[in-house]
Amino acid sequence: MSLLTRKSVLIILVVVAIPVLAFAWWLLSPLFLNTTVNEEFPLSATADMPEGVSQEEAEDIMEGMAKINMEAAEPMPDTMTEARVLASGKFRDADSFHKGSGDVNLYRLPSGDAVLRFEDLSVTNGPDLHVLVSTHPDPMTKGELRDAGYSTLGQLKGNRGDQNYEIPSSVDPDTISSVIIYCMPFHVIFSVAPLFDQG
Repeated sequence: MSLLTRKSVLIILVVVAIPVLAFAWWLLSPLFLNTTVNEEFPLSATADMPEGVSQEEAEDIMEGMAKINMEAAEPMPDTMTEARVLASGKFRDADSFHKGSGDVNLYRLPSGDAVLRFEDLSVTNGPDLHVLVSTHPDPMTKGELRDAGYSTLGQLKGNRGDQNYEIPSSVDPDTISSVIIYCMPFHVIFSVAPLFDQG
């Protein structure tokens, strides 16, 4: 084999190897990398303190305001100040390799919006995982999921942690019977959380 032919073969091998290695990394790296995302519940955001006000002064002001509110204002109904749990469930393993655990709660916020909250989520990581909701109470195959129909809430933010996912206005929260962590490229269910009505 001539030197020129060897160089050509080497160039071809390098050109082929780069995308193969990149694909292998994309496919396999999630198996040994974890992404933790911890988000506050939508109603637990705190107000920023005005500039030039110390923490102690702010606490005194808030304490005084609370006393005034207690004396002057009628209490707001719970439905206006608190989120209401519509349904809840727990993630479980899809099989011996694709595992999941953690709590799921479907909330109706005072604004009328619905949000799905994961707490203590821990699921096997994988490529391009998405959060799906379905009318099927416990889909274990892609066929069951496809036949029942589903909506995607977007990409899974992290395979561990506490996370919020807004329910789009096109989805009726009352029709959601399960939450699924799903690998889009390979059509594989990683974990399912059947939801039970809390109303």
